[in-house]
Amino acid sequence: LFLVPVRGSEGLYMVNGPPSFTESTAFPRESGKSCRAVVFSKDGSLFAWSNGEKVNIVNVTSAGLLRSFDLPKTVCLEFSPKNSVLATWQAYTTAKDGTAGAPNLQLHDVKTGKCLKSFIQKKMQNWCPCWADDESVCARNVNNEVHFFEHNNFNTIANKLHLQKVNDFVLSPGAQPTKVAVYVPGSKGAPSFVRLYQYPSFGGPQSALANKSFFKSDKVTMLWNKKATAVLVIASTEVDKTGASYYGEQTLHYIATNGESAVVQLPKNGPIYDVVWSPSSLEFCVVYGFMPAKATVFNLKCDPVFDFGTGPRNAAYYSPHGHILVLAGFGNLRGQMEVWDVKNYKLISKPVASDSTYFAWCPDGEHIVTATCAPRLRVSNGYKIWHYTGSLLHSYEVPLNEEMWQVSWQPFLDGAFPAKTVKYQAVPSELPSAETKPAQAYRPPALRNKPVASSKLHEDEPPQNMKPQPGSSDKPLSKTALKNQRKHEAKKAAKQTCLWHTRQRPAQELPSLLFCSWLAGVSEFVWTLCFSLQKLKAIEQLKEQAAAGKQLEKNQLEKIQKAAALLQELEDLELGL
Repeated sequence: LFLVPVRGSEGLYMVNGPPSFTESTAFPRESGKSCRAVVFSKDGSLFAWSNGEKVNIVNVTSAGLLRSFDLPKTVCLEFSPKNSVLATWQAYTTAKDGTAGAPNLQLHDVKTGKCLKSFIQKKMQNWCPCWADDESVCARNVNNEVHFFEHNNFNTIANKLHLQKVNDFVLSPGAQPTKVAVYVPGSKGAPSFVRLYQYPSFGGPQSALANKSFFKSDKVTMLWNKKATAVLVIASTEVDKTGASYYGEQTLHYIATNGESAVVQLPKNGPIYDVVWSPSSLEFCVVYGFMPAKATVFNLKCDPVFDFGTGPRNAAYYSPHGHILVLAGFGNLRGQMEVWDVKNYKLISKPVASDSTYFAWCPDGEHIVTATCAPRLRVSNGYKIWHYTGSLLHSYEVPLNEEMWQVSWQPFLDGAFPAKTVKYQAVPSELPSAETKPAQAYRPPALRNKPVASSKLHEDEPPQNMKPQPGSSDKPLSKTALKNQRKHEAKKAAKQTCLWHTRQRPAQELPSLLFCSWLAGVSEFVWTLCFSLQKLKAIEQLKEQAAAGKQLEKNQLEKIQKAAALLQELEDLELGL
């Protein structure tokens, strides 16, 4: 049974996950608005929270209190991977006389409760030390150096990696040997670079496993794959000097531990919204480009494997087993999700979670939680639990004037849940469908009772397995192809009209001015055709008047004489079709 902790102005409490969705009685609700942080251990066996008075640790299985620390101002918590250490962080403050403040980053032994080490860590960003998964190595960035500690002995610095102006680093996941990716921003015309090292071989550039340098980088995000064989680097600038993007400029780089590196070529210009590795470590998905954004899966050669087309999306989430991928548009988008079977690249469902600011997969790979949290949005706060087939299983919205700040799943170790066969049929649910009616565009009163004409700013591009095959007749067309098709159809219609004339049909059967006016809006070619048809229609009427005995004017007789020339012009136009 999963636990779902919920933190907000109503207090801190636990909800039992699917299928019950009831509040847990094993963990009494802690009322009040003073709860500042909550965290599970990596295996989900321990749970810690800060309530404004103390930091408490409980055993999830027995619900018994393990440890309590007198740290009332703690705002950040983190367990080490094997639950040996609890790291806590408080906002740094200086003394009244201007002298240095007390250490605000503490590392506590979970078993004994002893404080192993205290550090001064002024910034909240990257506050927590990084551990290898087996806790053999722990590292933190200190004054352009990365300090390494071994086996949680924080009194001795075992190794140092010194590079001028080291800005960021990331340890590799998985078993030993531990690898580290470091980023050094460029300065004075020199490029920025990312290097990969294997701990503890830090003997300079020659000892690096791989090196990638690049310009246009104010900051980077480095993402190791699960097998620690490659890193994806998103290099970003705050300002796009070309003025093409409000979001600055981003590039995506691939660096492998065998020394290979490449720039990932993205077919569409615009921001990179999200990059995520598949749990298989063999491919990754990128969401990018001006809206509507494209999403593409790439392999380790940075070649595209599958193109999902375009849509309203800015995030991607692989399931824990890697067999399902969710593409979603959250934040300033309306919350549409596309759930894909990535083995067969088949669309499973398209649920909509409006106003969502948070998304997370359940460790079982079957369920999803979406939430609307403060302070990102302070209205309609709450959470929803879905099955990936699109069924809404549970929904909770906080009362009016209340807020929800955080919701998450209880984690489990990899392999705790076996992968199941992908389903396409929606599972049963007692709740109605969560589909929301899309907002209608404003229409003037004079047009409100008339048919709505489709007018999109952008034509959505379908996924590559839904694109038309060459020679198919019912294929969806691109904007340019659709325009050409309409032009061709208009020419065919004009050709039929020419045949009406050459067969000397009565004037009543000639196309009306309204039809010609419709044709005139299609192309300049049809404008010429319509005027010729109108002239022929007038000539037919003049011939009928002359046959009835009416005396015609000189200019009217001249018009009748031009009939042969107009017919020749129409024949020439017909040959050009």
